[in-house]
Formats: sequence, structure tokens, C-alpha cells
Amino acid sequence: MDQIKTGKFIADERKKKGYTQRQLAEQLGISDKTISKWERGNGFPEISLLLPLCNELDLSVNELLTGERISETEYREKAEENMVNLVKEAQESKKKIILSGMVSALVIIAATPMFVVAGAFPMEDWMQIALIAVGIVVIVIGIAIACILDRDAGAYECPECKTRFVPEMGAYVMGPHTLTRRKLVCPHCGAHRYCKKVLTR
Repeated sequence: MDQIKTGKFIADERKKKGYTQRQLAEQLGISDKTISKWERGNGFPEISLLLPLCNELDLSVNELLTGERISETEYREKAEENMVNLVKEAQESKKKIILSGMVSALVIIAATPMFVVAGAFPMEDWMQIALIAVGIVVIVIGIAIACILDRDAGAYECPECKTRFVPEMGAYVMGPHTLTRRKLVCPHCGAHRYCKKVLTR
């Protein structure tokens, strides 16, 4: 799915309808900044907004996902292509989650010996401090990489309004979590709930 192409398509169709970004946003119950973000290709409408957006712009969901008007003869072909793209996105998200877990494990494996050596063997104070410092740096960098991979894999789904979104990094890091859920504030309805991790946006 080409977000830039889709964003330009949304902008073109909005203008054809005579809507400003603010007017379209008011129809959808969201901010005009969100519309601007879509049109610049920096985001994509949440699932809960696909049908309302398509209704406002007289589009099919298939046309929105494709980023262009399509004829009836092309409709099935494009629908299949969009389904394949969603499956690919889910697979890529799964790979990122697995890679995130592997990075976390490797960090622990790499850092633990440094702490063990620093505490178990007699050595100069500066060497102990250096080993501990390197171990801490390895852990911090590893956790940062794992967090980036996990955050970018798929999205989180609000249990209240079913909006799917990718949280800001600060909210992601600070949000209490389990393996499959993270407590976040939904950007659509404002609910502060444990949101489920999903593989597609």
C-alpha cells in the first residue's frame, strides 16, 4: 500500500468535493491535522474511519486502498492485490516482533557476562566501572532497538472505538504492558485503556 499515493488521492478527491481539510475532519469527527497527515502520506486512516471517509468522498474502500479510481473490470483484481498487501504487512509485522524478541535476548546474553566478570574477578576499580558501563550501554541500545522494531510492527487497537493507531514513542515506552496489550490513550476517542497489539494498521 502506497501511503503517499493514497494521501494524494484523498487530497484530490476532497478538493473535487469542495471540502477544506477542516470541513472533512468535522464530518469524520477528527482533527484537520489528521487529514493533513494522511494527505502528506505520513499516516493512513484507521479501520474505523475507512467507511465514513469513503462515504464522504464517494469512494469504495478498494479505491481508497489502491489510491485511484478503478473500473468495475479492475475491481476484483485490485481487491485481490489489496488483500495480498494486507497479508504481506501482517507477515512483515510478525518478523519485526520476532526480531525485537531476538534483539532483547541477544542484549541480555551480551551484557550478562560483563556484569559477571566485573563482580566475580579481582580487577582495578576503573576496569569494573568500565565493564559495567559498557554492559549498561549495550542494554540501553538493545532495548531502544527492540522498542523501535516492536512499535513499528503493526498497530494497537482501542477496545472502545476499535481505532488502530501507532503510539508516539514516549507513550509506547511509558505505557504499562503485557505481552499482547499496552495501556495507551486512543488518539480518536481519548480512552485510556489496555490496547491490543494487532499486525495490520
